[in-house]
Amino acid sequence: MGLSLTSPTFANGGAYPAAQVASGFGCSGPNTSPALNWSGVPTGTQSLVLTKYDPDAPTGSGFWHWAVFNIPASATGLAQGAGNPGGTLPAGATQLNNDGGQPGFIGACPPVGDPAHRYVFTLYALSSTLDLPAGTSPAALGFMLNGKVLAKTSLTAYYGR
Repeated sequence: MGLSLTSPTFANGGAYPAAQVASGFGCSGPNTSPALNWSGVPTGTQSLVLTKYDPDAPTGSGFWHWAVFNIPASATGLAQGAGNPGGTLPAGATQLNNDGGQPGFIGACPPVGDPAHRYVFTLYALSSTLDLPAGTSPAALGFMLNGKVLAKTSLTAYYGR
């Protein structure tokens, strides 16, 4: 059995939970990062990376909602709210700025009338930790994963308004 990512809040391919809708950008949700659990971390993993990405955002390049790197390989998940101010991440884990310009999690908020957007949570098991400078973008993080990924898995939820 390989690397697996699940959430007690939503099923893969299911509806994005209302608790994770953004509070801003014209949305009024609570903007709480979901609880996420994983298993099957491969032997030799030195750190984990978690991202949340909306490939359907009308930007020409999608929208990065969340990026956390240097999660300890011993971690088995993140609690609900871990990506929010005051949330608790495992020791050593660092959040990058999302495409809204703030560190941490930002919920779903697709334009009104758009078809439901895909919100893709991806977990990467890496053969090393990452030494990233302050201000690194989630897109640059993706580039820095090259040659270090031992395994990856994704979990997708859909949301429209």
